[in-house]
Amino acid sequence: MKQLVLDLMLPQPAGFAGFVPGDNAELLFMLGDWLAGSDDVRFLYLWGGSGVGKSHLLDAAAARLADAIRVDARHGALPTEIAADAALIVDNVEALDFEQQIRLFDHYNTLREGSGRLLAAGPLPPMLLDLRDDLTTRLGWGLVYQLKGLSDRNKAAVLQQLAHQLGFELADEACDYLLQHASRDLTDLQALIGRANRYALSLRRPVTLPLLREVLGGADAGND
Repeated sequence: MKQLVLDLMLPQPAGFAGFVPGDNAELLFMLGDWLAGSDDVRFLYLWGGSGVGKSHLLDAAAARLADAIRVDARHGALPTEIAADAALIVDNVEALDFEQQIRLFDHYNTLREGSGRLLAAGPLPPMLLDLRDDLTTRLGWGLVYQLKGLSDRNKAAVLQQLAHQLGFELADEACDYLLQHASRDLTDLQALIGRANRYALSLRRPVTLPLLREVLGGADAGND
């Protein structure tokens, strides 16, 4: 298990410490090149299911680039115009309405003709998105990577590493229980470990499977 945790600590772009790479090492390497302004990685599209970390990575990328234009298509609109050397980050492209799809298509061409770059994300590969054909074609011209979720074994390793950092050991059976009965989102699971730790400290009890059952049942309400 210790070796597995070490395997998870792969090189990442600075500022991405909260993201666990898992099987996404190559994707993160390319994202690092995109952030560095590499001419070889100007257009990058990430896809994957809910909870795998797409928005996390796009937020981290935007935080690294002070002048980046960050748009979540579910809640905001693309700018009317864009500089040819801009860095545009667009999350949830599947939510773009017809006019916004045309605008992103135009922005893509502007960036491509200049020295700009685009980082975008959605739930499916470009050609499977229910968007204009010309836009999905453009999104597929660049590098396309599936963002893969962590396996249960990897999640267990991360949770046990977190528990160790908090000063207690999390048994394998406790990890198995959490993965079967709690949210499978890693951020939620990590928050649950923090709750369990605070609850255990308040009661001066160790973090055991019975205590985790109590926390999942809401027994720690009022301890946060």
